[in-house]
Amino acid sequence: MGELKSWILIIIIALLLSLLVRAYVVQPYKVEMLSMYNTLTPNDLILVDKVSYKLHPPRRGDVVVFVPPNSLKDKYIKRIIGLSGETISVQENTVYIDGRPLNEPYLHSPMLSNLPDTKIPEGYYFVMGDNRSVSLDSRSFGPVQMSSMVGKAIFVYWPFNHIEGLCAYSGETP
Repeated sequence: MGELKSWILIIIIALLLSLLVRAYVVQPYKVEMLSMYNTLTPNDLILVDKVSYKLHPPRRGDVVVFVPPNSLKDKYIKRIIGLSGETISVQENTVYIDGRPLNEPYLHSPMLSNLPDTKIPEGYYFVMGDNRSVSLDSRSFGPVQMSSMVGKAIFVYWPFNHIEGLCAYSGETP
């Protein structure tokens, strides 16, 4: 009987630890839309790091999961393009940060629309999908507040033929 109690205790501890890890450290997320295509495709399963942004602010190029201001029950996944305090604009399929063009090698489709100069408030980030022609992003609902960020997407773990790390691309301006 003592061995059974030990196993039950081990199982309970393991379940509690896994719940704590999911709530505070890393969480799985399923990609459902085409807005991040080719980087992410529908039904990709990714891991979202929930700790990084407690240690440092988001960086340009990070792929993030957040609660959008236009739908508080949903979670979107996009790439951070503009940082707090910057001015962003889009002209002829090119993003400009403070008047300098942004290098974005991950793009595979045109943006289809321009965006006038938009100042990003402190504590907010401008996010866009990699598949700009179909992405509902900050061009529609405005910059995203830091407090709305769930975390940084770090790893695709399913399907097996798409396993990869999701490193941020800084998109340095010349």
